[in-house]
Amino acid sequence: MRWVGQVALKTMAWVQAESAVEELMPRLLPVEPCDLTDSFDPNVPPRTPQEYLRRVQIEAAHCPDVVVAQIDPKKLKRKQSVNVSLSGCQPAPEGYSPTLQWQQQQVAQFSTVRQSVNRHRSHWKSQQLDSNVTMPKSEDEEGWKKFCLGERLYAEGAVGPAASESPGIDYVQIGFPPLLSIVSRMNQATVTSVLEYLSNWFGERDFTPELGRWLYALLACLEKPLLPEAHSLIRQLARRCSEVRLLVVL
Repeated sequence: MRWVGQVALKTMAWVQAESAVEELMPRLLPVEPCDLTDSFDPNVPPRTPQEYLRRVQIEAAHCPDVVVAQIDPKKLKRKQSVNVSLSGCQPAPEGYSPTLQWQQQQVAQFSTVRQSVNRHRSHWKSQQLDSNVTMPKSEDEEGWKKFCLGERLYAEGAVGPAASESPGIDYVQIGFPPLLSIVSRMNQATVTSVLEYLSNWFGERDFTPELGRWLYALLACLEKPLLPEAHSLIRQLARRCSEVRLLVVL
């Protein structure tokens, strides 16, 4: 008789706890309350569908809401045969790894430039563009490559003009610089698109000063919070820059 009473008390306590949980998270398959006899024992095989469902509910109630796997990293490290960088970036060659002080200086300088662009965006957007400046449409990938890098660089595939040539100030040929009056007119969708166009160009060709100026300017024009596309492009650029760094020769 005492054993039956203990089972009944445990069942009643579980029902109360279950009701509290249901207020926050409803059942996926609601089961109507069923009248079970005092002889119901959740530890023996169920004899009726009602007893089976009740036993499943009791077992589910005893499962923790969150389970954390206890993994010993030492065991995994012993079995690991290949080290893979999650970022995909190649390590810097010996002597080319930047110091922490240099990195902090670059971050601080970039942050200053970015804040200045955001602060003066409205002013520069209202400035009149020169008559020879015709910005391509956002979806015109080839047009933006020519606009940023110049007809000459675009046609020669990032080889650049010969040293004896003097391109002068023909921006159609040498590419328009990322002036504030130009980049301030670009919305976030256009900034992301042009960054993608130039990143793809950089992935197949050599680095040039014209390309570097535009990549830096476009990164400074990105607004927070960053879109997933922007995150992906930044990782892509970082990987490509690490590859180019490996080819640097003293």
